Formats: sequence, structure tokens, C-alpha cells
Amino acid sequence: MAGVASNFTLPVAVEGARVLLVVAPYHRSVTDLLQQGAEAVLAREGVRFETVEVPGALEIPSAIAIAAASRLFHAYVALGCVIRGETIHFELVASESCRGLVELGIRERLAIGNGILTVDSLEQAMERADPARQDKGGHAARAALALLALARRWQEDSRP
Repeated sequence: MAGVASNFTLPVAVEGARVLLVVAPYHRSVTDLLQQGAEAVLAREGVRFETVEVPGALEIPSAIAIAAASRLFHAYVALGCVIRGETIHFELVASESCRGLVELGIRERLAIGNGILTVDSLEQAMERADPARQDKGGHAARAALALLALARRWQEDSRP
């Protein structure tokens, strides 16, 4: 799969929205590519964004929760990479970071795109992160914007 392939059309415009990219740069060569892909999608959609870094993938849900309390952002993109090692640490970090994002999104009704890669090798991570290949950062940004667009659509539909 090359580039961002998507037949999905946002149901409502998202121009002017503010998006927070939360990046865990433990594997910076990977997260730089994820970030490039996410930023390209956000720029194409006319969205303003800010980027913050956290120590690791486990801190991403907490950072989003803290940011959400400020009400400065309309959507969030989580970017990180967890590569399988010799211990169960991989399973814990992969599972808990994902669970944290899902629970936070549901409980707080947040538009969150999950771009935390969970892979067996650096080669797999680079394939998935590269904007010219699988572009998972771009996909995560598109997912966050899709959820934001749905929220805006339903807000508009609920007006008397």
C-alpha cells in the first residue's frame, strides 16, 4: 500500500480546528516519519496543530487527558512506536497505551487518532511510518479528523 489511500470523505469541514499531536519519540527515526505524515494530512485539511513530546507510549493517554482539560484542542493524534523485545514489556506497553486511548476517547468523548505502532522490528515500523508507504501517522490524523467531523455534524444536526 503506497501513500494515504482513503475513499473516506469528511462529513463536515474541519478547517480552523486545533489538533494536538502527542509524540513519544523513543524511536525517533520512526516517530519523525509518523509526525510528517500526520502533519501533511492536517495541513491539507486546513487544521492548526501543536506538537508535544512525552517520554513513552504509556504517557500519551495521560498527556491527552491533561490537554483535554484545557479545552484548547478539538482533536488529538497519538504517535509512538513500541517494538517487541525479549520481555513482556512490549505486551504491557502496547496493550495499556491502546486501552488508555480507547477508554479516554469514549469516556471523555474525544476525537483521538491512534498512531502508536506496535511491531516486531524496526523494519516493520519504518514501513508503516513512512508517508510514502503505509503512512500510519497520516491515517491517525485522518481518523482524529473523521471523529471530529462526526461530532461537528451531530452538533449541527441537534440545533433547533
